[in-house]
Amino acid sequence: LFGFIIGIWATNWEKLNLIPLVVITPLIFLGGTFYSISMLPPIWQLISKMNPVLYLISGFRWCFFGESEVQIFTSVISVLTFTIACFVMAMILLEKGYKLRD
Repeated sequence: LFGFIIGIWATNWEKLNLIPLVVITPLIFLGGTFYSISMLPPIWQLISKMNPVLYLISGFRWCFFGESEVQIFTSVISVLTFTIACFVMAMILLEKGYKLRD
């Protein structure tokens, strides 16, 4: 759904690649994908907990290993919240006809 929103927003190929390059890639690297956030100083742990990718990665770790950085309930709720927010935003854009041809 997030990619759908980006596709509606983008007017050319450069804008289409801008969000994954500038937003999603840093979120993946700062989301504890390659390390445990418990290794970080407390301030960076707090900042990492604001990253939605952390909860997605934590959910995957719980599914595969039975352990995670945060509680699985928190991961599920945050992923569902982000999905619902993207769904609502996509529906709003489609209903308004944002950048759609007549």
